[in-house]
Amino acid sequence: MSIEIEKKFRLTTDQRRQLPERLRKIGATLGSDEFEENKLYGGAALEAGSRILRLRRVGERAILTFKERLPGAASIKHQREDETEVADAKAMEAILDGLGFTPALIYEKRRQTWLFGSVEIVLDELPFGLFMEIEGSESEINEVERSLGMEGLEAEDSTYPQLTLKHGTLKDRVIEARFNHDE
Repeated sequence: MSIEIEKKFRLTTDQRRQLPERLRKIGATLGSDEFEENKLYGGAALEAGSRILRLRRVGERAILTFKERLPGAASIKHQREDETEVADAKAMEAILDGLGFTPALIYEKRRQTWLFGSVEIVLDELPFGLFMEIEGSESEINEVERSLGMEGLEAEDSTYPQLTLKHGTLKDRVIEARFNHDE
């Protein structure tokens, strides 16, 4: 079992535009720039907001993840996170279906990942907003936040699944937040 420690920020368009240059200035390097589809399942012992089972597709890759939010009121969140790469996403979906798990929500994300030592900084665009997540130890998160020198960063305590529930659209019994792919 591993523990993920992260802090999420909601970004303005101007803050998002400034961040790549600020990240370069502090010595961060661009790791990847990817599009994701995240499908979350309901059923069994899963509880919205505290426990999730997610199948993420990134290009040809698929990653199955279990997350459980640990109690706490701080903007730096701690959660159990166990994940494994899956060779065949369609087969994994069939297995989950066979076990009684059903898709509950889907959200898409454009993600740019930056690396700064052992800290991962991601710049995310979802259909309902722009975000930055900093993942590392609490002291590393605080140091990166200070080093970036961004005025007015607003911590976002809601998870992407919670935001999808709020901003998504119900389609065939699944709540979805997708980009317009006709653009």
